[in-house]
Order: sequence, then structure tokens, then C-alpha cells
Amino acid sequence: MAGHCTAARCEERGCVLRGGIDLGGTKILAVVVDANSEILGRARQPTPMARGPAVVAEHMAATLTKAAEDADASVSSLGSIGVGAPGYVDSTAGTVANASSFAGWSAPFPLARRIEEILGPAVVIGNDVDAAVVAEASLGAGRALRSFLGIWWGTGVGGGLVLDRQLWHGRGVAGEFGHMVIRRRGAPCPCGRRGCIEAYAGRLAMEQRARELAEQGVATELFSIMEKRGADRLTSGVWERALRRGDPLAVRLVDCAAEAIALGAASTMNLLDLDGFVVGGGLGARLGAPYAQRLADAVQPRLFNAERQPTVRVAELGDDAGAVGATLLAPPPAGARPSSQPVD
Repeated sequence: MAGHCTAARCEERGCVLRGGIDLGGTKILAVVVDANSEILGRARQPTPMARGPAVVAEHMAATLTKAAEDADASVSSLGSIGVGAPGYVDSTAGTVANASSFAGWSAPFPLARRIEEILGPAVVIGNDVDAAVVAEASLGAGRALRSFLGIWWGTGVGGGLVLDRQLWHGRGVAGEFGHMVIRRRGAPCPCGRRGCIEAYAGRLAMEQRARELAEQGVATELFSIMEKRGADRLTSGVWERALRRGDPLAVRLVDCAAEAIALGAASTMNLLDLDGFVVGGGLGARLGAPYAQRLADAVQPRLFNAERQPTVRVAELGDDAGAVGATLLAPPPAGARPSSQPVD
């Protein structure tokens, strides 16, 4: 929680402040933390999804600047800045490509360099869900699990895989849970393929399907709720409210999404025999424990060894997980006090 310490006191103790930015499909969230990953400052603003990567980078920098102000610090005083971003992330080059939820973002964009040009301190970029999973592994719901799959259910469906307390990268893109194919020649996915989990469970795909059915005359309150909330898209909050009202279309589409996630989760469990799952992301965190239990119940009969039920937990860090995890991407500067390690 913010307010446990102050930037001034942290500097007096020789701590180095770190910044983290989580780039999401709905919002940009930025935090400033101390050496123990305590949040000193926080800021958020809507993501300009239709404006292209250069404008997105400017908004990310502005959001972190506000978080530093909230911490009573300056961006120039940060020892490092970490960024969690969707799409194909090349951490070495500092680029992000194929961010399919964003307009005009297919070619690699030098996101790290651009934010450095605006703010000054060095920037390290990693996958957004990997960052959130690292935070949950070290500070949240995954602390007691030696192996787990993080399922981030939001605008898309992301995944992060922890094996024996180590984040598994594979050859660079491991953990893309949302792009496991669960249906041959299935629904088109934003990634360009067909039948992926994200094509059924990603909030973007769910909204597209809801609009198609509404235009065909299927009754729903989803869009009236959206308008009353002043939103221009079906946010997690809109889906939650529609479910509480028992809106048939919302129930139908969320049930379809939960089934898609359960199919992929069961296959992952049969392959890797993990300790369990941590469910986060906008929809995952918003729908919470009842849907986590539904996932556990739907996975169970599909397991090869159905006598050993995996643990299913909701992410504990909520919206902060991605931004806090991003602060852990960059190694601490030489001479800085050690911070919490992401995994053992």
C-alpha cells in the first residue's frame, strides 16, 4: 500500500527508488516503489489504443511522472524503470511488436529508447503478464507454489509459467496460454490464427461477439450499462455488473470464456503437473474467487489424474501486480540496497 514510507526517508536510508509501468488494453498503471517493493506513489490513465505506439509511449511516460509526483519524488531520481508490455517483447533490443490490441502496432517499436528519451533513466522491458506473474510469485498468491501457471484474463488472455520457482521463458515467448488452440478451424483470434483461447475468452473478442449478436437482435443490457458508466468499451466492470443483473448474453459469453480457459488449463496441467494456477487480469481479478472455483471445478474432470486437484488462487496484488512486477525487471543499481527477489 502507498504511504508506508516516503521518498525522502527512503533516500535518507540509502534506498534507490524504482519505477514500473504496466501497459494494458484499458489503462496504463505506473508505480514508484522502495527497495522492499512498497508502493510510494501510483498513477493511472486510460490507454490511447487508437493512437499508435509513439503516442502510447508518451502517455506511459506521463503516467510514471505523475506516480513520481505522488511519491514526492522526481522521475530523474529513479534508479531504474521497468515496463511490462503486451505483444512480442524483445528485451535485449528494447522493442515491442505485434501488440495486436493496439492500432498500428505490428512492426517493432523501440519503446524502451523512446521512454528513456522522455524521462532519462534506463528502461528495461518485459512481457506484461510475465511481470505480473513474477510479482505474484515473490509477493502475492504464488508465494507458496513451486510451480504454477499465471492466467491473466483481460483484454486478451495472457499466461506466465513458473517452474521450480523460476519464470520459464523457453526460446523467448513461453507462457502464451491465450494462444493455445482449443478448437480446430475455430473462431478468428486477434493474433491472426484461429481457435485460440483468446478468441473466446479475451475481452476484446467477447465484445466483438456481443456487438455482432446485439446487431442480430439478441437482447442485452451490456451496452446500456457501458453508456451509463461513460465508457466506450465493455470494461471488466461492465461485464461484472451485467452478470450481477443476470443478463443472458453476458452470462452466455462469460460461460463460453470460462470453458475455453478451463480446456487450456486442464491440458496444461496434464502436460506439466503443476501445483496450481493463479488467476489475474482485469476480468480474472474482478470476477474473483467464484470464477476461480468454477475454473477448478471445470478442470477437475478433464485431468489425467483427477485425484490430485490443483490449487487455484486469485492474484493478491490486483491491478498493481503488473506495475510492481515491472519494477523487478531491472537489476538494482550497483551499491543499492537489495530488493525482494522475484523468485527464489
